[in-house]
Parts: sequence; C-alpha cells; structure tokens
Amino acid sequence: MRVIFLLEEPSAANFLEHYLPRWNPNLDFVCVRHQGKSDLEKSIPKKLRAWRAPEDRFVVLRDNDGGDCLRLKARLQGYCEQAGRSGTLVRIACQELEAWYLGDLKAVGSVYNKPALAGEQEKAKFREPDRIGSPSQELAKLIPEYRKLQGSRELGAKLDLDTGTNRSHSFRVFFRGLATLLHDAI
Repeated sequence: MRVIFLLEEPSAANFLEHYLPRWNPNLDFVCVRHQGKSDLEKSIPKKLRAWRAPEDRFVVLRDNDGGDCLRLKARLQGYCEQAGRSGTLVRIACQELEAWYLGDLKAVGSVYNKPALAGEQEKAKFREPDRIGSPSQELAKLIPEYRKLQGSRELGAKLDLDTGTNRSHSFRVFFRGLATLLHDAI
C-alpha cells in the first residue's frame, strides 16, 4: 500500500517529504503538489477518478486560511465521494501549515539557532498556535530569515517525532488520522 498526499502547495510536500521518513521509515508515499487551493480543489476529483491502483490510500491536506473548517472539510470530502474515493482522509491545517511549526518552537529555535524560542511555547499566544490568525506572519516576526520552501524542508527534518507533544491541534489530528489510515489498511 502507498499513501498519496494531495497537497495545496509545495511547502507542504517539502515538510512531509522530510518529516514522514523519520516518523515512519517504512511508509511508501507520494506527494502531489498543487499551486494553491483552487488548483488542489479542481484536481481532487480528476486525480482520484484517474488513479488506477486500488490499494493506494489518499490524504488531502489544505490550509484553512480563516475559513469555516467544517464546511471546508465537508466540501473536500464531497469531491472525494464524487470520485468514488469516500475513504480519503481529509485534513485541514488551521490556519496555515506554519501553525504546525509554531507548535514546536523548540525545533524552530534549533533550526534557526535561537534556542530561547523554546521558552516562548508557554506564552498564551503559542499554547494554541491554530488560533493565531496568520501563523506565517507570526513565524516571520520570530524568524525574519524564515523562507517558506527552505523552512518547510528544515523544519520537516527537525520537528519532534512525538506528534502528541506538538501544540498545534490540527497537527495532532492530522497524524492521528494518518496513523489510523495506516493501521486500518493492514
């Protein structure tokens, strides 16, 4: 079995390509990058219908970007069902993928040689990074040299593998869902 990730943007693929082999070295996966939300959403039904390997499993990951999570997830699941792939795992990064990084400020501090950032995790703002309106802007304030593509690779190689310790709820939900998908496929 292989897991096919349909992703909104290249940075999500960069992150997963560096994190997943550490999280599960035996995981066979492919990241399919898209150029934004509309490209991803148009692509979902086409790719799911055209995919010929019935044993493959699919995961759709999209940023929330201030939208209504439940409505967004229902819409994405609808695309999957229309394509005959109702078992597709749909997950939303709240509000952006960068909230996942803000959920592990120790790793961010390690990558950017700012170990004092680990202490910021206990501040109210960073206890629940999914509630931050624009995590990418917040990350840029903390790390002015942060660049989305390079940062996604570096942080994918460094974020804690104990997914339960990350302060981002959407990060934890994503990895619980993925673990369940893998377990159920056995």
